[in-house]
Amino acid sequence: MARGVVSRKKSVSKSVRAGLQFPVSRLARYLKQSKYAARVGSGAPVYLAAVLEYLAAEVLELAGNASRDNRKTRITPRHIQLAVRNDEELSKLLAGVTIAHGGVLPNIHGVLLPKKSPEEAPSPQPDHAARTRHNEAKKHLKKGHAHRHST
Repeated sequence: MARGVVSRKKSVSKSVRAGLQFPVSRLARYLKQSKYAARVGSGAPVYLAAVLEYLAAEVLELAGNASRDNRKTRITPRHIQLAVRNDEELSKLLAGVTIAHGGVLPNIHGVLLPKKSPEEAPSPQPDHAARTRHNEAKKHLKKGHAHRHST
């Protein structure tokens, strides 16, 4: 290099310094522009980027598992919906969120399911005393001893 020419170091982004994929500088700009507070600390956009990156990775991991379960190679909104709604914490976090083209969770109420088998589900049989009382009442009515209410 010639004398007097200052060599500059290559600039390193805040995202690279923090070891993140999400854009720290852009989030800092959004925080400042949106006036959430008069001043924004230098660590706030880094923390926000880390949290958003973690949530995105978590949803993508679960959605990828859902797509693999359905033998698909592409993650669709349906897979994201299944991933979010089957995870208790994510479902609670995104309770008020509607995912477009997500569909609904497959769910059949237990009452609507068919009976297992006669051995597992005992049929309701009246006990012996109840059957005896019922038969006595039928005999009584056949003999013409039915009670009449006078008006």
